[in-house]
Amino acid sequence: MGYIIVGAIIVVLIIISAISIRIVRQSTALVIERLGQFNRVAHTGVSFVIPIIDRVAATVSLKERVADFKPQPVITKDNVTMQIDTVVYFQITDPKLFTYGVEKPLNAIENLTATTLRNIIGELELDETLTSRDTINTKMRLILDEATDPWGIKVNRVEVKNILPPHDIQEAMEKQMRAERERRESILRAEGEKKAAILTAEGVKESTILRAQAAKEAAITEAEGKASAIKTMYEAQAAAIKYINDSKPSKEYLALESYKTLEKVANGQATKIIVPSDLQNVAGTLTALAETVKK
Repeated sequence: MGYIIVGAIIVVLIIISAISIRIVRQSTALVIERLGQFNRVAHTGVSFVIPIIDRVAATVSLKERVADFKPQPVITKDNVTMQIDTVVYFQITDPKLFTYGVEKPLNAIENLTATTLRNIIGELELDETLTSRDTINTKMRLILDEATDPWGIKVNRVEVKNILPPHDIQEAMEKQMRAERERRESILRAEGEKKAAILTAEGVKESTILRAQAAKEAAITEAEGKASAIKTMYEAQAAAIKYINDSKPSKEYLALESYKTLEKVANGQATKIIVPSDLQNVAGTLTALAETVKK
């Protein structure tokens, strides 16, 4: 009988221990109440609770969360209605405030995001809204972070995920972008044609200059060749005359050369008349010429 009682006590103690011991995992916190009143926050590790007296009111994840909210209708300063959806990255920093601060914290963040977004977009025109995403993100993060502090929530980042203007606005924007692309294409084509024309003109100019330089160099080379030939010919003639003078030719040799010259004159192709300077020898020259013609 005694063993049965001891065994029952042991079983009860085991059950109480199992109920009393709580193992808190990493990045998790337990909000513990005692007799219906907040007692403490149990963090990572082993925590003990008193059965019946203590109760785990909430298990809170301390990881960063991502809340992707549905598109919200907003009106710009120039009365254009559009749909904007946002993504909020937040983290719980105080489990107690998160548990007791607000009812349904995610719904509260969603509604606060929608109202903040409407206030910010209401101060911007359509074009500013489409080009000021970074400004919108920064303003929303600051406002939401300050508003959620009493709830134990830290808003790390807010991103405008998508902006959807009305259909007619989208068509007008597409036409405008198409016209802009066509304008840029026309400018690029004109610049390309201009550069091509410039390059062609430069090529023609360079080729003309090169041809002129080549012609100039050819003419100079030809003139230098002719001058060199004439110089060589005259040098040869001068050398021949020098050789004749150095050899001291006799009168008979000179007379023979005169006969040869007169023979060329007498062949009927000469167009000039040669009159010897020594008039006394005219008869002798004529006689010698006649004999030469007979031969």
